[in-house]
Amino acid sequence: FLYFSETHGISFRIQISVKELLDTDVLLKLLFHLPVNYPSTLPDISVNSDQLTRAQCMDVKDKLLEQAKKRLSEPMVHDLILWVQQHLKDVIKQSAAVCNEKTTLSKGTEDGIWMLLLHLDHMRAKAKYVKTVEKWASNLKLTGRLMFMGKIILILLQGDRSSIKEYLILQKTSKVDVDSSGKKCKEKMMSVLCETEVQSQHKRFQTFEIKEYSTLEELQKEFETAGLKTLFSGFVLPLFK
Repeated sequence: FLYFSETHGISFRIQISVKELLDTDVLLKLLFHLPVNYPSTLPDISVNSDQLTRAQCMDVKDKLLEQAKKRLSEPMVHDLILWVQQHLKDVIKQSAAVCNEKTTLSKGTEDGIWMLLLHLDHMRAKAKYVKTVEKWASNLKLTGRLMFMGKIILILLQGDRSSIKEYLILQKTSKVDVDSSGKKCKEKMMSVLCETEVQSQHKRFQTFEIKEYSTLEELQKEFETAGLKTLFSGFVLPLFK
């Protein structure tokens, strides 16, 4: 239990591991808040997972609340946990289907070449950080660019979808930088700007290179040369505004 109080009820966190489609384990962190008059009132639920997108976590939460409504006035937390273990696959499949309707770009195929665009907030230990990124890209056979333009740091990667996913995990879980006191730390200020399948109009990068740009035009040209004009205008340009 996290905490218990007469007026606010109980909150607790549960971690469960669920076998997902590709037999990778998805670790779900569920936070339940049970109001004082639970179970005649629905619990508050929040869902987090490093392996799922924010949208998928929201879908899981919505589905859990739907299930909770069906069980109103009976203790339900245990049932909800069992339910999510059995149905997570279906929720994620549905979530992917909806996502595919929204973006014709991502077909959800595992065998195509995928592209990932990341934005980093800063690099304190730049030389070491750059070496680490180069090493990961080379080990995972990813091509692309590590781009510096003023304070903006972007990583653009292309490769197998599984390698892209593995790269993301490394980037989030490894101690890649140092904090203000010089201690090694994980990357906490990274945002995924775009993750999509490479289309025929996109040029493939042959190598992974580190580049510094002195003007926005230079950076724009790099994207346009690679057939990524829309990626630039949709995701990169807003960073400079």
